[in-house]
Amino acid sequence: MAESATTGFGDGAGRTLVVTGSGQGIGRAVSLAASRRGYHVVGIDIDARTGEETARLSGGSFHRCDLSDAEGIAPVFEAIEAESGGVDVLVNNAARGIHRPPEEVTIAEWDGVMSVSLRAAAFAAHAAGRAMIARGAVGSIINLASIGGLAALGRGNYVYSIAKAGLIGMTRELAVEWASYGIRVNALAPSQVDTEGFRPLIAREDVASGNTLSDALSGVPLGRLARPGEVADAVLFLASEQASFISGVTLPIDGGSMAFHAGGSLRR
Repeated sequence: MAESATTGFGDGAGRTLVVTGSGQGIGRAVSLAASRRGYHVVGIDIDARTGEETARLSGGSFHRCDLSDAEGIAPVFEAIEAESGGVDVLVNNAARGIHRPPEEVTIAEWDGVMSVSLRAAAFAAHAAGRAMIARGAVGSIINLASIGGLAALGRGNYVYSIAKAGLIGMTRELAVEWASYGIRVNALAPSQVDTEGFRPLIAREDVASGNTLSDALSGVPLGRLARPGEVADAVLFLASEQASFISGVTLPIDGGSMAFHAGGSLRR
């Protein structure tokens, strides 16, 4: 199965697309699909090995950054601006999650998830937005949220889902704040995606917590996990001229989950 379908979502020639969490999964799929459409792709990841591998495969460039350190985000975007002449598309993909019952969540765990899944996305958007505004450039920001930000998932996704709900709220606010500059801001809400990060979770078949493949698929009418390439295609659609009048929306990529009951399950 190809990572991404052959679609006509715009020509990225001469445009720079930045992806956070580029080293694997959705981030790598976005990087490769964007490269095939002519974008200059810049990856950001904490893992230099996987990030550099993605850059090699996409023919782009890479910057290592620990996104949990908010102070380190702006300098990376300044470096990207200097190298590429400007960011045209930002894909906020990096995330961190835990699976913990709410009553057991520690302050450190809460802060660890929020620092990457929400705060880093906000400050990456601020950095990219400032540069777009200064250049007078029409730009696009796509935030990778989750169906967990739209409806409860259960299964110990408490902190992760709150972070994703915050990301969806941020999407709406930035879409309104930056509309007059021609900057569109949208979000995607995938259901469970077949990535390196998700497979170990369901491989454990943790029946007590509801973290099994059958539990994950029980709320997906199409009956399978999403593929990274399918999410990448949706990212590139929102980045393209075909989506030029779409801003402030959250698009589910979920196999019908939100139409059903969002794929949630009770902790047994």
